Amino acid sequence: MEAVNNLVNSYFHEPHASLTNGIIFGRDLFVTDKFYNELKQVGLIHIVVLSGQNISLLSNTVLSIFTPILGKKVALLVSIAIIFAFVIFVGIEAPTIRAAIMGSITLFGRYLGRKTYPLYALFITGAVMITVHPLYLESISFQLSFGATLGIILFSIKEVESSSCKTSAQKFYNFIGSELRTSLSASVFTVPIIFFYFRQISFIAPLANILISFLISPIMFWGAISVIVGLFSYEVGYLLSLPLNIPLWYIVFIVEQFSKLPFAYLNF
Repeated sequence: MEAVNNLVNSYFHEPHASLTNGIIFGRDLFVTDKFYNELKQVGLIHIVVLSGQNISLLSNTVLSIFTPILGKKVALLVSIAIIFAFVIFVGIEAPTIRAAIMGSITLFGRYLGRKTYPLYALFITGAVMITVHPLYLESISFQLSFGATLGIILFSIKEVESSSCKTSAQKFYNFIGSELRTSLSASVFTVPIIFFYFRQISFIAPLANILISFLISPIMFWGAISVIVGLFSYEVGYLLSLPLNIPLWYIVFIVEQFSKLPFAYLNF
């Protein structure tokens, strides 16, 4: 893992390097306290924590590659194995374990041909983790990860509609509405936790999340490709990584500018 971190650090300057390592691998930010505090102030600290989004992207990619070769059932088992290998590779932390167990329950349900319910999967995951390691109850990262996922499951209801008859404006408004609903849903349980531990509330977080959330998956995907290629050929990997500087610069710009807005956040 150290070789991968060093590779990313050689491709990007700070804070771009730390953002990339955080978004893809969930590594700690090696940046100034100023930028770290700005991320908290605008409610974007979660983007540098490995989450269910990473695990979902990984499992979908593995399934798309191996299903035509090995068949659906074998590909599902391979996907579960790769998920846990990835978690061990990046580090065994509460949020990554939660995401891995939930993802594996869903995949195993598909293997058995049964429908899985996210709420049941979440509470089964929480029960297993606490039983194995009771101190997870005291982990802030576990509480935030569990709370955000619970809020999204309970309140972020996805509407299934045909998009063929929608105008571009309607699709844009639907996207904004969906992102805002997801951000607010995740905040229902995380805001009280953040306030309790950090005595801080971010009012700008929903807007900040809308403006950057669509970039996280592309950064994960293209960043992972750049790193994998870079392990074999530094120069080719570096060339592939260059386009990532644009979305990374944009995220840094949003964080720095939003943290300067009056009444964007309150400290207590």
